[in-house]
Amino acid sequence: MALEDAKKQIDLAFTRKDRKGLAYENAFGGATSFLRREYSKDLTGVDIAVTGVPFDQAVTNRTGTRFGPRAIREASTLQPYDPPIGWGFDPLGDFSIIDYGDLAFDYAHTPSFPPLLTDHISTILSAGAASVTLGGDHSITLPILKAYAEKYGPMSVIQFDAHSDLWADDDFDRIDHGTFMYKAVKLGYVDPKRSVQIGIRTECDDYLGMHYIDARSVHEMGLPWVIERAKSIVGQNPTYVTFDIDALDPAFAPGTGTPVWGGLASWQAAALLRDLAGINMVGGDVVEVSPPFDHGNITAVAGAHVAMELCCLNLWNKRK
Repeated sequence: MALEDAKKQIDLAFTRKDRKGLAYENAFGGATSFLRREYSKDLTGVDIAVTGVPFDQAVTNRTGTRFGPRAIREASTLQPYDPPIGWGFDPLGDFSIIDYGDLAFDYAHTPSFPPLLTDHISTILSAGAASVTLGGDHSITLPILKAYAEKYGPMSVIQFDAHSDLWADDDFDRIDHGTFMYKAVKLGYVDPKRSVQIGIRTECDDYLGMHYIDARSVHEMGLPWVIERAKSIVGQNPTYVTFDIDALDPAFAPGTGTPVWGGLASWQAAALLRDLAGINMVGGDVVEVSPPFDHGNITAVAGAHVAMELCCLNLWNKRK
């Protein structure tokens, strides 16, 4: 059946007649929506709206993550032929996932960007859907968290990252990917005592009450210990999962702006995301994929897998 479908399926981003179902379109052809889902602004009945935010004006080192959403979408065409392994259900067949397209914004007027993004995500949430966002640099998570906090109250966050992004910065008009979590805590979007950062391997003077598990602890203590601790911290509080691709070691994700050695292996990240199943995950993002510094698209492939896992994590508690 798959072979027969592959012969006739093309541009499913625009031609698919049902939002549910696997896709067998040739990976190398056609319109590259995320996982060959329908491009649509109609949120009726949607479980997850995947959206791109091609913004990278807030980086401290190498720009290029504005091209991340496009690269992740292209890399995702390798995945929609089968249900993702290890989850035991078919998110593409059982749920309505759309590609909501990218956020439109004026690249030359950065102060207007955060409220535009908050409104964009709020539109998705008010329709009863969850968002999975493809970044972009990590500053985009702050206005996204504002939208989630307006709906759910102070959020629990699980942050996969090499950096804490807790640099002190009380100028709340500044947009900086290294200060977004500091501001999210100070503004009350995030409950630090019910949040945890995983994979950290750079210095932080003050974690503002956030729990953290550095990369060495992940390696030495083992994944079951990490999962048990993370789940005990967030409990069943509404939880947002943000995955900075530099949580992975540069050997597994060279295409990022601020790589740091000693990070997670891709198998560790895959297992951690899978075993977080059961948390009250209400939204998430994958950020900092920078195609100009990628090799063989391996970072984009990793980003596409993370985005798929985030969809599974969100849908886990809704499966029949």
